[in-house]
Order: sequence, then C-alpha cells, then structure tokens
Amino acid sequence: MAEETIAKPERTLKPLAHLFPYILRYKALAGGALTFLLLAAVTTLILPTAVRRMIDHGFTHSDVNFINTYFGMLMGLAVVLAAASALRYFFVITLGERIVADLRRDVFSHITSLSPDFFDVNQTGEIVSRLTADTVQIKSAVGASASLALRNTILCLGAMGMMIYTSPKLSALVLLAIPLIVFPLVGFGRSVRKRAREAQDKLAKASAYASEAIGAIRTVQAFNNTGQANDRFAEAAENAFQAARASTRQRAWLTGFAITMVFGSVVAVLWFGAQGVLAGTITAGTLSQFLIYSIISAGSLAALSEVWSELSQASGAASRLIELLNEKPGIAAPEHPLALPKPPVGKVEFDHVRFAYPTRPGASALDGLNLTVNPGERVAIVGSSGAGKSTIFSLILRYYDPDSGRVLIDGDDIRQADPADLRARIAIVPQDVTIFAASIHENIAFGAPGAARSAVEAAARAAHAEEFILRLDQGYDTEVGERGIMLSGGQRQRIAIARAILRNSPILLLDEATSALDAESETLVQTALDALMQDRTTIVIAHRLATVLKADRILVMDQGQVVEEGTHLSLVDKGGIYARLASLQFGVDTGRHLRLAK
Repeated sequence: MAEETIAKPERTLKPLAHLFPYILRYKALAGGALTFLLLAAVTTLILPTAVRRMIDHGFTHSDVNFINTYFGMLMGLAVVLAAASALRYFFVITLGERIVADLRRDVFSHITSLSPDFFDVNQTGEIVSRLTADTVQIKSAVGASASLALRNTILCLGAMGMMIYTSPKLSALVLLAIPLIVFPLVGFGRSVRKRAREAQDKLAKASAYASEAIGAIRTVQAFNNTGQANDRFAEAAENAFQAARASTRQRAWLTGFAITMVFGSVVAVLWFGAQGVLAGTITAGTLSQFLIYSIISAGSLAALSEVWSELSQASGAASRLIELLNEKPGIAAPEHPLALPKPPVGKVEFDHVRFAYPTRPGASALDGLNLTVNPGERVAIVGSSGAGKSTIFSLILRYYDPDSGRVLIDGDDIRQADPADLRARIAIVPQDVTIFAASIHENIAFGAPGAARSAVEAAARAAHAEEFILRLDQGYDTEVGERGIMLSGGQRQRIAIARAILRNSPILLLDEATSALDAESETLVQTALDALMQDRTTIVIAHRLATVLKADRILVMDQGQVVEEGTHLSLVDKGGIYARLASLQFGVDTGRHLRLAK
C-alpha cells in the first residue's frame, strides 16, 4: 500500500487492456472508427487488382474505353479511400480525446480519495506528471497509434493473403523470410519498452523537483539558492534526456532494422518474379499486382514496427496510471457504514489510543491516550513539538486509524462511519492555511460549496475579514493567486476562519488559529472566535498560552500522553510543565499571567 513507493509494473502491452472499458463507453465512436478503418483498408487492397487487369487487358488489346473505365474506377476508389481515411481520423482522434479526458478525471478523482499515508511517501510532482505527461502518451496510443496499428495489421494480413492468391510460389519465399524479421522485432520491442519506462520515470522525477522548487521559490531566493536549484533541475533534466535518447536510439534501431529486412526481402522475391516474367510463367500484370501487394505488406509491417514502439511507450504510461487507480485508500468507508447520531452532539473521545505514523512505525505519536471532550466544551492542548497535539486532529478527522484503541464521535467508533459524514461535522482552521488560486468568495465558500453570497459575506464579517476584502479592486471577486500569494499571512488566516464559520459544524478544531496575526487583528479575530465557539465543541492547539487562558480545560501533552490537566490557574499552581511554559512566555512575573487569566 502506501508504505512503499509505487511498484514497477510488468513491461508488456497488457496495461493497455485496461483502456477497453473506456472504449466501450463510446460504442458509436469506436464503431465509426472501426467501420471507416476497414473501408479504407479494403479500398487499398482493391487497387492492385484493378492495376493488374488494366495492364493485362487494357494495354494488351489497346482498348481505350477499357483503360478510361478503369482509370475512372481508380479515381472513384481514391475518393472513397480519402473520405474513409478522413472519417477514420475524425472518429479515432475524437475517441482518443474523450477516453483521455475520462481517464484524467477518474485518476484525479481516485487520487483525491487516497489517504494521507499515500502522499507521505509519494512526491506530488511525480503524481501530477502521471496525470499529465502519461495521459498524453495514452492519447497518442488510443488515438492515432492504435488506429494505425489496426489498419496496418489489416493491410499486412490482407496484402499477404492476396499475395498468396496472386502467386503462391513467390509468396512461399516471402513467408520464409518472415521469421527472420519478426523474431528480432520482438526482442527489440522488449528493449524499447524498458527504455520507454525508464525515460518516463526520469521525466517524472524532473517534474517532481520542478514542482517542489517553484512552489517554494521565495525560500529558494531568500537563501540565494537559485544556482543550486538550477543545477539540481538541470541534472534531473539531463538524466531524463539521456533516458529519452536511449529509448529513441532503440526505436531508431528497431525501425531501421525492420525497414531493411522487409524491403530487402521484397527486392529478393521480386527478382525471382522478374525471372518468371521473362520465362513466361506469369504475366506482367500479375507481377505488378504482386509487387504492389508486396509494397503494401512491407510498408504496413515497417509501420507496425514503429507503431509498436509507440504503443510500448503508451503501455508504460498506462501501467503507471493503472498503478494509481489500483492504489487502495488506507481510510475507506465500511461496506455498511454506521449512521452517526442526529442531530449531532459534538462529543469527542479517545479510548486507550496508540498510534505511530506509517513512515515512522517505531516512534509512537500517541501512547495509550485517554481523552474526553464534552459537548460545547473548550479544551486547549499545549505541549512541546512532537508531543502528539496535531496527531489528535489527524485522528479526529480520520486521516489515519489508531493502531489500537478507539476514537469516538458522539459515542460511535468513527471507523464504522463514512469518513465524509464524519468530516461534515468538523470545521478546522489550520496553522498552515490553504488558499486556492481562486476568488475570495470561492475560497470562503470552499467550507460550504454552493453557499449563497450573503452567507459568505456574513462569514467574512464575523471573521473581521470584510474590512480588507472591500479595499481590494474587485472585492469578493478578487483572484488571490496561487496559495493566496496576494494576501498577507493574517489575511489568509481570516479567510480560513471565515471558511470555518460558514461551515457551521458542531466540532471546531483550531490549530494556533491566530498565530499569523498582528496584535490588533488578533484581538478582532479572537472576538470572532469567541462567538464562533459558543455552543460548539472546540479543541485548540496552542503554542502561545495567551490564546488558551479562557479554555474550560487545558491539557498538557508530552510523548503522546496527557501529563497535566486543569485550568490556567490550577496548572500554574502545580508548578509542572505548564508552569514552566507560562514562565518562559510571560516572564518570571507569575502575577502577570495570573491577572491575564482572571
């Protein structure tokens, strides 16, 4: 599963078989493509017969009308061939575009359903590369390459059949040469598939690093590390080029070998045919017909070798996408999910919960945690980094499941509920706020898709965000850029708070929700949060103790366990970990923070 990076697939064309269900969704397009492909192939195979009859009968008897008639027939066949080829192209390319659009949609939808443990060990840039570059390879295969492969297969087999019908003796010589051509092609094909897969993997790694570096461009520039970043990407790009060149070299050898062997065999066979014409055993028209069929067969076989390498590349791309589609979410709804109580109460419980992250199985993040947060209660969690505070939020949201013990919401084990139903009861304001490259309205409405404009504006006012939103050129319709780059840290935080207000969930999770605000903004937002927390179960993770003074209870965590519990005043009086933290943050004047608590 996600404990390991995505495995290497079997290097065959079998992954392309997974595309058939997509093709079957569009039977009309597939049927049209197949019909006109067959019509074009049959028309092509009729042409040499017409040429033979014209040479043997028209020229021999000098019959002008006969020649005119056959040239008219040839022109008619050319028109049919052109129309069939054009329509084949239309249906095939449309089918390819349609299938790839569906595949991209399905892959993206599946990716968004995967649990965080998958993304813990797989780079986002590589996943995006599979969703973009690999689907382009598949579009080429499902569109032009597959069509050409089928067309050339039909032409090759049809031409070979007509060659046998035209001259069995010459055809026998051709059939003897086929093993000398096919077996090396198979060997070359395996090498091409291997090289194609390596090239795609190298390109994905280059894309992954580019995505990471560009996403952190301010950090890169702040540390004057653009040179190092450029060198690292240049190295990744060069590795991708070397792998692509190796793949191209194999394809070039494959194509050159196929063409040499095929046409060399045709020339040898035709030499024997020419001897037959001179001896009078076959007619010139028959040899011409055999020659044309030989060229059609040879050309089709040579084209197949080139198409085969393209299909091999597409197969590598398909295997990578199928791997993503085959990934099973670590967190999934049970077959018969338990309906959580309605109306929601908002009670949260941890019952002897032990948990270690999949990437660090030997280090317990929570060690037998017991915790109850009653409906409407405000509970603050403090402690040093790595104490397990954020892990509590991750388990409440069911990003992970406990290794042992239970997490309960309103008395029900959340593993028995649908994660979507569970998360609908929770609103979160994270410390690292996520702002999308969209308008302010869309970012706030992300908390409740489809919310009315009036509701969005009311949430913004409650979060004290409207005062800066209305100063922007387009107000709520202002585009904020990737990751909200056009907003300050405090503005992004208030957008996130407005998003949580709009969600109106019974359980509220605040992860240092005022950490990015200046003193004035913090006062305004804290007032908004006080109103938001009314009649809601609220769990607050805090490093700044000034934000938790009004909590009903404060839990002090250390090494995955609750080691102290009480109010601000009672914990200061105990003289334990919390008292030490309070002394560090408020100074040695303990009376100052005592007065703050009052």
